[in-house]
Amino acid sequence: MKIISLLQNEKSEIRKAAEGHRESQKGIYERYAPGMLALCQRYVKDAHYAEDVMIDGFVKVFRSLAEFRSQGSFEGWIRKIMVREAIDFLRKRPFVVYDETRMEDPVTESPSSDPYQLEALEQLIEALPEGYRLVFTLYAVEGYKHSEIAELLAISESTSKSQLYKARKLLQKQINESRIPRYGTR
Repeated sequence: MKIISLLQNEKSEIRKAAEGHRESQKGIYERYAPGMLALCQRYVKDAHYAEDVMIDGFVKVFRSLAEFRSQGSFEGWIRKIMVREAIDFLRKRPFVVYDETRMEDPVTESPSSDPYQLEALEQLIEALPEGYRLVFTLYAVEGYKHSEIAELLAISESTSKSQLYKARKLLQKQINESRIPRYGTR
């Protein structure tokens, strides 16, 4: 019964926010902002720009609330807006597609051999060249398909696949050179 009550409260809060109720909008912002800021920071490395992207994303969320049809999760709907906003921000900057001949190895700190190395892995992902990082994050973290990535980034599907392959290859190389424990087979 408690889950149904929470869903009804969320629907009510979304409806009120769509009607311009500031307290409901504030509640939505406070509930989702921390996670959305982390999401924006996966795409936009500079924390100040990431925060700007998140705020612009929430402006779009509140302008588009009437379009939300409760098909899927509300958080998922917000995430999609934030990802698109981050990509739009990055599009305004030159987008570089890397090839192996121009690739520079990212500088990474050597992580410890502690088995819980999520933070170290995140640092390795952050150190990827921008093209690799964008495609890798969209595909492996956000679950986008190559056709969707190609459309979002205005690149071909084969470029998306190539960037993902090269990102994985570079990550594997960095993991092998670091002390991040690997599980499973090679």
